[in-house]
Amino acid sequence: MRKKLDQIYLNPPLFLTLGFGIMILMGAFILNLPIMSRSGESIGFMNALFTAASASCVTGLIVVNTAEFWNFAGQLVILFLIQVGGLGIMTLATLFPIIMRKKIGLTSRQIIREQLNVETMSGMVKLLKYVMFFTLAVELLGAILMALVFVPDYGMKRGLWYSIFHSISAFCNAGFDVLGNSMVPYKNNFIINVDILLLVIIGGLGFQVTSELLRKKSLTNLSVHGKLVLSISTLLVFGGGIVFFLLEMSNTNTLANQSLYSQGIQALFQSVVARTAGFNSVDLSRIRESSVIFLIILMFVGGSPGSTAGGLKTTTFGVLFMSMISSIRGSEDTVIFKKKIPQSIVIKSLAIVMISMLLIVSISFILTVTDSNFKYLDILYEVVSAYATVGASRGITADLSVVGKLIITITMFIGRIGPLTMAYAFGKRKKQSKIEHPEANISVG
Repeated sequence: MRKKLDQIYLNPPLFLTLGFGIMILMGAFILNLPIMSRSGESIGFMNALFTAASASCVTGLIVVNTAEFWNFAGQLVILFLIQVGGLGIMTLATLFPIIMRKKIGLTSRQIIREQLNVETMSGMVKLLKYVMFFTLAVELLGAILMALVFVPDYGMKRGLWYSIFHSISAFCNAGFDVLGNSMVPYKNNFIINVDILLLVIIGGLGFQVTSELLRKKSLTNLSVHGKLVLSISTLLVFGGGIVFFLLEMSNTNTLANQSLYSQGIQALFQSVVARTAGFNSVDLSRIRESSVIFLIILMFVGGSPGSTAGGLKTTTFGVLFMSMISSIRGSEDTVIFKKKIPQSIVIKSLAIVMISMLLIVSISFILTVTDSNFKYLDILYEVVSAYATVGASRGITADLSVVGKLIITITMFIGRIGPLTMAYAFGKRKKQSKIEHPEANISVG
């Protein structure tokens, strides 16, 4: 047993995978207790498992209304799972050794590196401290801004709880809400909209990028990674808002018959949260099919590496896009911001895209069999939302079959851990062969 535990600890991908799995199971057992619900009745283990996975994987898909079903204790457990899931198990686990001024071992550093998705182990403790203090500061500031609206509306006690819950949920890109109808009641409130948008964006940029921005204080001095993240994120935020606005501006079920300000802020809000947060200010079940397809694309791309967001990741999309441009121009090298990108990164990006697409297509196909009463577009939206840990739904989550819920639960888990990390965790990586094979010419395209 001791040898097995050592093997797990020395395998960072496996440690993270099993760690998340154990946290989800523990959360499920706690949420399944009758004392967690307002009615005093158990939600049932399958639904408790689904909720725990959704919170731990910072997804936001729900089988029951969070505000109506769970009491304060239940909501507190969900919030704890969101915070741990957003920051990562190892990040919080190493908090106490840091406070006690004890050294963090090499294996722990490797696990943290895997979790935060950074390339080097140098300055790991410094980065870890930054992650903790930055998260606390941003979430606190976000809660204070929300309290300016929620406290006058709901009173001191309830207003503060709503502010804290939604600030953590937004920064961790979870999308859980305790208002009962997401952000629809505040769809035109400037403070709430801007606050949540900024929290989601900052949480989705990645700690490596925000650290660079604070240290270098100049966009020109950023690394290629930082510049690529900011470029793709800016394009998706504003480009997504404009496209959603154009698609829905004449839809009487969503944006039509509203002021230009209301249409603009809702379109921008939906563009940001669609990529990984799961909040909504419009009824997603009534948007046009063209908008559904567009939001699926945004969800698939997702946030950035080393962040609280999920999805394919902005840098993966950026690398492959620039690789395509280079191929069209007849260049063998992928160049971004006048820097050559290693071929290994291009291949890894392509592998992530192919695995992700195969998983999404396969899972959505299985759900058309287990839950054939739903439209395929709604199923595809649900699967991409789960895999990209977005949490938005077209209203089918609660009505999924037991098998369907289990499939979506597994999808959220794979999406949060990452398909390559899962493969590294359970697969045996072969040593690189020194044998070079002769080249073969294959016609493609």
